[in-house]
Amino acid sequence: MFKQLREDIDCIYERDPAARSRWEILTCYPGLHAILVHRLSHRLWNTGFLWLARFVSHLARIFTGIEIHPGAQIGKRVFFDHGHGIVVGETAIIGDDCTIYQGVTLGGTSLYKGTKRHPTLESGVVVGAGAQILGGFTVGENAKIGSNAVVVKPVPANATAVGNPARIITKEDKSAPEPNQDSETTAASSAPEGILTPNSHPCKAEWTGKPLKELLERSARTQSGQTKPIHQASNDAFAAYAVDNTNNDPLVQVIHELINHSAQQEQRISKLCSALEELGQRVENGQQPLDVERLNKMME
Repeated sequence: MFKQLREDIDCIYERDPAARSRWEILTCYPGLHAILVHRLSHRLWNTGFLWLARFVSHLARIFTGIEIHPGAQIGKRVFFDHGHGIVVGETAIIGDDCTIYQGVTLGGTSLYKGTKRHPTLESGVVVGAGAQILGGFTVGENAKIGSNAVVVKPVPANATAVGNPARIITKEDKSAPEPNQDSETTAASSAPEGILTPNSHPCKAEWTGKPLKELLERSARTQSGQTKPIHQASNDAFAAYAVDNTNNDPLVQVIHELINHSAQQEQRISKLCSALEELGQRVENGQQPLDVERLNKMME
């Protein structure tokens, strides 16, 4: 008992930079108090004292603002940060080393008694403030649920769920080869004669991004729930509020690629206009139509 209490206090001291001492955690953290009282009510629930278990959990709700049904199962080193407004349903299961912030609901969408109505969080899950996880499915190990996300379907291990309804974002497949100079040269050499490619024109801008078609296809797969295989996560740093420093959202990547591509095309057009003016072709504000035949003769 005391060993488990020591583990609970140590995990809070490690994850919360506002904690000044372990005594402060023991006396002033309602999330810890709610878990300690829940262990008592859960034991009463399992031994058949159903009303007494509910009454004890009700008292804990009054004093902490955290509502945990005595039938819910909570693992070791679980941290309810701030905690106010958290609701945990009867058949919910929270694994070891999970972190749950204020306003989170682990709720159910079914009204049938005796069924698994509430979610299961495997070990290491981080749930951001205000998130709603609704249903009897599983959230995989080390997954992150973004703040205010509404999750109604399973989340793979090491993935991130954001938005309403939540979209599943997985980590990049690190085994995929990155674009390099050899592949660009091969693409340029394989292009038909007379066709300009980003690597065949002397006025080209650097192209280092991924093909937009690939990113658009990946975005469509993530929105339809078809996620890519991912690698086993390493010991990543703890992410408060389920916020990651890296942005793996394919939609955001597509937008960035479009912006970069537009800027590169603008640079190429500017260089072409300068070259035409040097050859005696007047270009007014880039609006004069180009003589394509004359341009091809000058480039031969």
